[in-house]
Amino acid sequence: MELQQMRYVIAVAETSSFTRAAERCLVVQSALSHQIARLERELGTRLFERTSRRVRLTPAGEAFLPAARQCLDAADRASAEVAAAIGEIRGRLAVGLIATVAAVDIPSALRDFRERYPHVRISLRVGASEDLADQVAEGSLDVAFLGLPTTTQPRGVAAHDLAHDQLVAVVAPNHPLAAEQSVDLRTLAAEVFVDLPAGTAGRIQSDQAFEAAGLTRDVAFEVTTADYIARLVSPGLAIAMLPSAFVPQLTGVTTIEVTDAPARIEYVVWNHTTRTPAATAFLAILDIPVPG
Repeated sequence: MELQQMRYVIAVAETSSFTRAAERCLVVQSALSHQIARLERELGTRLFERTSRRVRLTPAGEAFLPAARQCLDAADRASAEVAAAIGEIRGRLAVGLIATVAAVDIPSALRDFRERYPHVRISLRVGASEDLADQVAEGSLDVAFLGLPTTTQPRGVAAHDLAHDQLVAVVAPNHPLAAEQSVDLRTLAAEVFVDLPAGTAGRIQSDQAFEAAGLTRDVAFEVTTADYIARLVSPGLAIAMLPSAFVPQLTGVTTIEVTDAPARIEYVVWNHTTRTPAATAFLAILDIPVPG
């Protein structure tokens, strides 16, 4: 069993196509198909069901895929550790972040990192805090930037507190509340809201604040990105509550202080047991103290 065979299997599984997988792996399709067939003979079972219309994993393929990914990750880490031992940073840097991260200028940090370590392949993923933390814990992400309510802390990962922030109300410029210097949650509870999906960390902080105040609110719109929240607020369809450090990036909305606003904490997190040399180097660029 060879690492290249595992790469081919993963490529086919992710593209659902031998043709596209071969293009991704920069090989001719016949060579890729031959290697996968050879691996299937060695394993004694088929990994893919092939028809004229689709390619999909068999139950055996579903079982093989996570282990194959772990093997490739381990091989990549071994190569990166050897390079680091002779003073080179190589491998990959997989970064995750929430859409409203404000404590760090991520694009600038990644630019600085790439200039200093050009042999590291950088990837970026945007998602929900709880999902990103899980991906760091399982090793599919190296570093992630989260935003959590003050009642919650990252679990299963190493974490560094970046910044504390409060939420503010965001309304359309012609909204009746737009001229107010400040409002309270009771006033906002009469409005229609747009917010992140229920159960996400970005939503929980607002839900908890209204519940603690004995209030209910109407969240008529659920979206997954802060930019789309602004697109619904701007024409007056709804109001929202967003981190104060993030809202200056938005246009076409008005910001109002909330006197009893919920707070959040931004964290950077990493895997404390399998931190890669690239992750260590990236954290150093951010001046994040990391235990040896």
